[in-house]
Amino acid sequence: MFNSPHSGRLYPQSFLDQSRLDAHSIRRSEDHFVDELFQSATFLGAPLLRAHFPRAFLDVNREPYELDPRMFDGALPPHANISSMRVAGGLGTVPRVVAENMEIYRGRFPVEEALTRVESIYKPYHATLRKLIARTHVQFGMAVLIDCHSMPGNVHLAASGQRPDFIIGDRYGTSAAAELSRMAVELLEQLGYAVTRNKPYAGGFITEHYGRPTRGLHALQIEINRSLYIDESTLIKKPGFSALATDLATFIGTFSRHVEDFAADLPLAAE
Repeated sequence: MFNSPHSGRLYPQSFLDQSRLDAHSIRRSEDHFVDELFQSATFLGAPLLRAHFPRAFLDVNREPYELDPRMFDGALPPHANISSMRVAGGLGTVPRVVAENMEIYRGRFPVEEALTRVESIYKPYHATLRKLIARTHVQFGMAVLIDCHSMPGNVHLAASGQRPDFIIGDRYGTSAAAELSRMAVELLEQLGYAVTRNKPYAGGFITEHYGRPTRGLHALQIEINRSLYIDESTLIKKPGFSALATDLATFIGTFSRHVEDFAADLPLAAE
């Protein structure tokens, strides 16, 4: 199954009114059109869960209570994680900044508003995701979650200077079977793309939280270089968007067949 948690682009007017950013700048953290790029998954019979709310409003690829107390009027609950690296960087569950460290809010706002976002949006989203994973696991004896994201076009690997087109993340081998990660990398390379694994993005909360390969629950994160398909200054799709979507449809179909073979071999491997 496929998940696109950062491609939401419905910005509540009340949120825009709170922000010091214009309607264009606030979209800098979106995974622009990633849900559309993976739409073919649904035609092939795989569920695709997509967020409609934007990442700048609420980030479901975080723990539920990774919150920065400096942003709010009022006290956070004692179980809030206020000291994570993501909170320190302004990228908690309710983010403080978008890309390039641009502050979102004009000032502090009531903590109750942040907690309402967690209760009314974050928790239902993850409840749906858990249900889809569980249903897939029951039906097939295993489940593979592909968490779909995009990355800035200026991402380069420090050592080689290479600009990857895709990054496959498996939390350094802990969130999915190595064979599945290898398959994903090889299939994208066969389509002509430069692919790396885990560097610089190894997978976020969703990949780490739901990937339990010893239980037959595998999670991979896939990052797509935005320069392949949009103009990052205007956020307008490039002519290559359709070709990339077609390549991803090929990838999804081929990868799904490999996963079926992988699942079929599991009982034999256990005997």
